[in-house]
Amino acid sequence: MFLNRNTAILFLAQCMFVTGTVLMVTLGGIVGSELAPTPVLTTLPMSLMVIGTALTTVPASLTMRRVGRRAGFLGAAVIGVLACVLGVIALNVGSFLLFCLVAVLIGMTVAFSQQFRFAAAESVPLMNAGHAVSFILVGSIGGALLGPELAWRSPVWFPDTPYAGAFGTGVACYLLAGAVLSGLRAQPVFEAATGGAEPARSLSEIVLRPVVIAAILGGVVGQGVMTFVMTATPVSMHVVDGHSLAETASVIRAHVLAMYIPSLFSGVLIGWLGIRNVMSLGVVAFAATLLLGLQGHAYLHYWGALVLLGIGWNFLFVGGTTLLVANYRPSERFQVQAVNDFSVFGTSALASLMGGAVLLQFGWENVLIVAALPLVLVIGALFRVPQRVVREVAG
Repeated sequence: MFLNRNTAILFLAQCMFVTGTVLMVTLGGIVGSELAPTPVLTTLPMSLMVIGTALTTVPASLTMRRVGRRAGFLGAAVIGVLACVLGVIALNVGSFLLFCLVAVLIGMTVAFSQQFRFAAAESVPLMNAGHAVSFILVGSIGGALLGPELAWRSPVWFPDTPYAGAFGTGVACYLLAGAVLSGLRAQPVFEAATGGAEPARSLSEIVLRPVVIAAILGGVVGQGVMTFVMTATPVSMHVVDGHSLAETASVIRAHVLAMYIPSLFSGVLIGWLGIRNVMSLGVVAFAATLLLGLQGHAYLHYWGALVLLGIGWNFLFVGGTTLLVANYRPSERFQVQAVNDFSVFGTSALASLMGGAVLLQFGWENVLIVAALPLVLVIGALFRVPQRVVREVAG
């Protein structure tokens, strides 16, 4: 069974952390366009958020190894509170530099919260790991609804400092997450189920296996393509094409919901179809994203493309995580998780920087064309994995 005390706590914490992240995703480019000294730096806060995530992935994993999941997650909640307090100050004084620091701090909280899925997988028997990962991602639905809602309603709360109210509510979200996470307990289920006494292999021996390459590449391409397109979307819609903030926020809301609602059934699909087929469906959804986005700049074009983008991300991310968890020993988990998340979010950071640059220099259509290139890599990696191995992992 995948539902227990730990997974319930992690579910609620995921909701609160995602709310803070989605606030920054929705407002980062918009606030950047108002505070940045030059239009070229408009998406810099978003890029710095992803860079903050990438640079913190390895320290987050090592921190968990040293002090445990509970203390590490509580520290991340404190960072989130600090980030949102500084966000209110940055907007009040009109400081682009301080807002960039806020983005980095939010990115750091994301790096720690990415460990929620691993903590959940380690709290259940291995056969239920896919369901546990999916369940935690379902917790993001609350954040997907709440984050954009706070973003587009916040200007009327403090008309002189638009969006400051949104970051004020972010403080409450991270405080609530910290209170919930204080009840997290160590769970040795993962070690007991998989033989925790096995010695660790060398890192190169682990990560050079085709099945591990496919698992990591699924997350790398899924997160990278998603971030590349998503970073450009609010600026393309609101700043370039003149869509309203409410329309822009609704597209981001639909996108984030589409990222996490499939988690209600993606674990089941993995059991039915196998991991390789589910990840391949993710690639198909990404391809459909790009084709629809190339049809025009109307609200429905953006909405449909970003929904498909979210679905594709979910299938690749859940599939890749499940495949990875099943292919390392308990004694290896922190180092492999660190390599995986650094690869995923390092690529995501680069994609975020490129997304803004490509959009502002070459336009929306070229953002979509560039995003098509990495998809071939995933398909190639997946079909290097023997079907027997995929079926064994899928159970």
